[in-house]
Amino acid sequence: MHSEEIEIRTGSREVVRDLRDECHRFLSSAGAGDGLLNVWVPHATAGLAIIETGAGSDDDLLAALRDLLPGDDRWRHRHGSPGHGRDHVMPAFVPPYATIPVLGGRMALGTWQSVCLVDTNVDNPVRKVRLSFLAG
Repeated sequence: MHSEEIEIRTGSREVVRDLRDECHRFLSSAGAGDGLLNVWVPHATAGLAIIETGAGSDDDLLAALRDLLPGDDRWRHRHGSPGHGRDHVMPAFVPPYATIPVLGGRMALGTWQSVCLVDTNVDNPVRKVRLSFLAG
């Protein structure tokens, strides 16, 4: 298995960050053929989504998360910014892992699909993402 941890800067706002380029680079450096790419976010307040980006779906996802998990004072987990407790619940809805088939060294995603980091935690501007390739 080939594995690498990368650093992603998400800044101080909620973000859906496309990781497609980083995944392609990793697969190329791993000399990937057929197998599985596992993407893992070792954080309690971030997740991964397979979603279309650039046509509004990424903004729609963040809006849906704000509706589902409001950033108010209802949360028992209270350190950090107001409403930060919701960030700790978010990974139950947007999990911190994704596994993608790889064929001929390329992710076998649909035409409009991207692997994206979903980060609603404005208190943590830097994230780590672990990319692991398991050859078939």
